[in-house]
Amino acid sequence: MISPRARTQEERETDVLVIGGGLAGHCAAIAAAERGARVVLLEKQPSIGGSTVLSGGFFAFADTPVQRSLGIADTAELFYEDLRKVGGCDNDERLLRAFVDGQRELFDWLVELGVAFNAVELSAGQTVPRSHQTNAARVIELLAAAAAGSGRVTSWSQAAVQRLLRDGGTGPVTGVRATTPTGVATVEARGGVVLATGGFSRSETLLRMFVPGQARALRMGGAGNTGDGLRMAWQLGAGFRDMGYVKGTFGTHPLTGPERHEILLVFYLGAVIVNRLGFRFVDESASYKILGDACLEQPGAIAYQIFDQQVMDASRSGVPLFDLAPALERGLLFRAQTLQGLADLCGIDGENLVDTLRTYNSGVDAGRDPVFGRDGLCNHAGALVRLDCPPFYAYPSTSVVLATYCGLTVTPKTEVLDVFGDKIEGLFAAGEIVGGFHGSAYMTGTSLGKAALFGRVAGFNAARRAGTAH
Repeated sequence: MISPRARTQEERETDVLVIGGGLAGHCAAIAAAERGARVVLLEKQPSIGGSTVLSGGFFAFADTPVQRSLGIADTAELFYEDLRKVGGCDNDERLLRAFVDGQRELFDWLVELGVAFNAVELSAGQTVPRSHQTNAARVIELLAAAAAGSGRVTSWSQAAVQRLLRDGGTGPVTGVRATTPTGVATVEARGGVVLATGGFSRSETLLRMFVPGQARALRMGGAGNTGDGLRMAWQLGAGFRDMGYVKGTFGTHPLTGPERHEILLVFYLGAVIVNRLGFRFVDESASYKILGDACLEQPGAIAYQIFDQQVMDASRSGVPLFDLAPALERGLLFRAQTLQGLADLCGIDGENLVDTLRTYNSGVDAGRDPVFGRDGLCNHAGALVRLDCPPFYAYPSTSVVLATYCGLTVTPKTEVLDVFGDKIEGLFAAGEIVGGFHGSAYMTGTSLGKAALFGRVAGFNAARRAGTAH
């Protein structure tokens, strides 16, 4: 990173200004640079990455060479239909269409940059496996290197943007005012400003305002995700989407720390989920956002993923969310030879747990769960398995607000709209700060995917507005 101390007067004027050094921000900066723009990228934290580097590194793509090599048949149209369904058909269809139409080109671009996708998993909201797993921190490293290598991107760390600036106070957005270790800086951009500031999972004020129902959930996400960009756009009259749909992520261990997210989704491998009373309370094949809300309603907002050795053997070594052995080694799993013994370790009602598993296994034998109608491991896909092969395991779980997946209303060109649906000239947005894409729930891998794709769209359109792209 280039320190603000080293900036010159010329660095305070640029073609495109990007706020936020995560996935969306870097993709915007690179796209603008590819089209001849000079770019300044401002990151308020000492280091780049934001929430991206805390994620499991899953990108949802359809009809890729990786899928085809594994015999997975997928199409952009099926991807689109799954997105609509998991979002309760309350997503902005224009954003979804723009995404599915551009996602294969994005995949190829990332591969050209050196991103390696190591596995393809069936995940929440998907009817076929399309979560392409990679190392999220490595992605940011590659993007930062590409930005620096372009010779057109100047990056400042510890630069906290305070206000958006407008021409004449009411005209187009022309730049920002930011605080840096050396004072206050004003940066102007001919093409406009791209907001890639993330969500507000670290803002208790905004969480209480928009989603008080998440009060019992843990808090996580990038340390800088305090809603700065949202507030600045709000001051200019920006419209919002999906604020009431903020949900936590189920599968998080109650002892997870602020910088290390301990999460397993064993229920997508075959586990059942029970509360402290030993009862199931939800269809485990639903989106883990839905499961998170259901968990918060249980005693103590705690649940347990219960599984047996057969499920343990299905662990995916090296794949976040599905690699169970490290959790066992770190003492995050309970293990016992009997269900009663497991219940005693967890403090669960043993009689109820035994009865719950007996009923569930009988449903598996009959071909359908008699209690909640579960007919697959994930989104109705994958065969259910009996849980009767000792030893038995339990993974304590709760819900965490890791990201907010809601925010500003935008066009498919990432132009920010005001509360009346008119464009706020010169203002673009991409990534977690944007609303309208996910709708009422979330498909695994679409957060990173939409951040990268619409980040590039934002950078391109800001460069075009600056007159550098044709």
